[in-house]
Amino acid sequence: MTRLQNQLIFHSMASRPNSLAIDIAIARRLGFDGLETSGAKIAAFLEAGFTERELKEHLDGLFLPGIGFLIDLERQGDGRAQMLREAEALCDLAVAAGAKGIEAITGPLDIRVFEPDAAARHPGLYRGLIDLPEADQTERTARNLQAVADIAAAHGLVVYLEALSWTPLNTLDAQRRILDLCKRDNVRIVIDFWHSYTSGDTPERISRLDKDLIYGVHLCDSLPFTGGIPNEPVLRDVPTGRGALDLREWVDAVRSTGYRGWWSCELFCRRQHQDDSFAVAAELKAVMERLIPN
Repeated sequence: MTRLQNQLIFHSMASRPNSLAIDIAIARRLGFDGLETSGAKIAAFLEAGFTERELKEHLDGLFLPGIGFLIDLERQGDGRAQMLREAEALCDLAVAAGAKGIEAITGPLDIRVFEPDAAARHPGLYRGLIDLPEADQTERTARNLQAVADIAAAHGLVVYLEALSWTPLNTLDAQRRILDLCKRDNVRIVIDFWHSYTSGDTPERISRLDKDLIYGVHLCDSLPFTGGIPNEPVLRDVPTGRGALDLREWVDAVRSTGYRGWWSCELFCRRQHQDDSFAVAAELKAVMERLIPN
């Protein structure tokens, strides 16, 4: 895989309420190297009546490392069949946009499943594999990732895995075991600083990663986390650079592996989502430029 040199990517989550066209305008006007967006925004653009040709014309010149999100990767039975259909559809959207990959996310997505007596309190809630031994969870998740990777390979795409920090297989070591069992060349991981921090991983652990496993980085922040089930909407409701993370330490840990690639400014700050998206993006880009050398 060709290694790119420190590209600064605008993440559509930093402009969450806006359309794909606004995200593209932000990335272009502020000089980002590319855009990481969602299948949902691309689909909404096409469903509004734009053609795939117009989609590519809008995106022309922007690097799209990937699009999200294939959720609850570990689904079984009928859910697995549905997950694979969603993977196919997401790959089609990635190809239509000229993206290089798709993002796959472990579940269960709904954190209520981890509450005490959740099975009794929420009987219809998707539980994923949480009732199985960890080895079984790892094996079944790897098998699903393998199937998704094969679909992606047929489209010429990479799959990048992101383990949500409240899910069972949330650490870098657990993700590495999944990739070892998956045995597909087009599978990598994305390092998300918030998910790493709240799952107990550290910059020191990141520094020991093989750089060739890293597809990209979500540069983001967090409020202080003291343990328990990480509440994402609460803990991520902070501007990047004003939270509890020493972002310099986290960036340097990634760079110490020898990684040189794309860095994406994912953001969950509610106030900034409702503010001037161009001004917010400019602030994010300034933070990234201070932390990541050319």
